[in-house]
Amino acid sequence: MAGPPPKPWPTGQALQLEPLVRRVLAPNPSPYTYTGTQSYVVGLGDGCAIIDPGPDDPEHLLALDAAIGGEHVCAIMCTHTHRDHSPASRPLAARTGAPIVGCAPLVLDDSGPRADASFDRDYEPDRVLEEDEAMTGPGWTLRAVATPGHVSNHLCFALEESGALFTGDHVMGWSTSVVVPPDGDMADYMASLDKLYAREDRIYYPAHGEAIEKPRQLVRSMIGHRRQRENQILRHLGEGPLEASEFVPKMYKGLDERLHRAAEMSVMAHLIDLERRGLVLRSGDIWQTS
Repeated sequence: MAGPPPKPWPTGQALQLEPLVRRVLAPNPSPYTYTGTQSYVVGLGDGCAIIDPGPDDPEHLLALDAAIGGEHVCAIMCTHTHRDHSPASRPLAARTGAPIVGCAPLVLDDSGPRADASFDRDYEPDRVLEEDEAMTGPGWTLRAVATPGHVSNHLCFALEESGALFTGDHVMGWSTSVVVPPDGDMADYMASLDKLYAREDRIYYPAHGEAIEKPRQLVRSMIGHRRQRENQILRHLGEGPLEASEFVPKMYKGLDERLHRAAEMSVMAHLIDLERRGLVLRSGDIWQTS
């Protein structure tokens, strides 16, 4: 997990990444969001889409207004509904009249503790995109790629005209994603990584961190990293039963204490996946090999 780059960060600036893509960084840095959430404006001036509008923050909304200028907004698109991604969709929709399009609302079965950003329970899309459905505008097409795992409703958006993929939190430019049960699922996450590895996208634009110019190479390393974590868990359980929290100091040496809970939840996601595969057993909070 990389530390943030030296300040100043380009918060609030509309940076042109390629002819169809501008990026605006929100002022919400944290141990979970790196330098902040990155919103993207896709379009050439005749009509645009806003991807991951971000938090409902007045400063960020003003920056998005400036980036859009007088351009018509065709759609406000959300990869998923963590509160650092989707809440600004509502004030933007009110200002622009644009529909909210993208992931489905996330229905949670419980209110248990979660280490990642909490969920935007007020998210109400006008249109939910299923796998391979597209949103189009003047000179651009954004096609949905379903990537559950980080959360069950996560989508990526493929920009067909340039070969770019907007990866939200599924693949980030600074860290691996947190997978927090029950809404996060490690088996789904790994399957979604395999799905992206089979694609031939030119570049990834994540919601956190820099653009990823060698996407398949990174995805391959992420798959390997998760398999390594899985093997670590099995090795430690081979030495005796453990609670999920006891894996963290063994597996995440030097980790920022503020991220210990997130690490524990990712371990839990691995354990649940291993349990489903018949490789581990649990009794209460205690896990052991089967």
